[in-house]
Amino acid sequence: MKIRYVLPVALALTSFANAVELHHVIVRKGTDGLDMVPLTISNVGNEALSCNADFAHWYSAGIATVEPGKSARLELWFDPETGTFTILNDKRENLPVERLRCGLSGRAYATRVQITLQRTDAAKGERTVFCVARQDALVCR
Repeated sequence: MKIRYVLPVALALTSFANAVELHHVIVRKGTDGLDMVPLTISNVGNEALSCNADFAHWYSAGIATVEPGKSARLELWFDPETGTFTILNDKRENLPVERLRCGLSGRAYATRVQITLQRTDAAKGERTVFCVARQDALVCR
């Protein structure tokens, strides 16, 4: 009978111990201290591409749609101190890029391929990727 009363109280108190403490996050704005590294994605295939960026493990957004025979140019910014590539949003806030992926439109998730970003791209000051559909998959180089 005592467990019937003790257990709910113990569980209630345990949840307070696991509470998350929220901290204010300062979001970097603008391009001071960053180097521009434009990324050009060229679609040399005959199907449209859909490209997305993962900005955090829980947030991604579409960054480009590239029709066959066309190219899209994206403004990426590189922080030489941290090695981080970012994209600016409409408020000029820096969104650190964790991953860039492109896939065939309408099947982007199933056909996605990762576009790698490296410090050597920043040293060159640009990156160009050519994508083509091959056997129901996308290949980008």
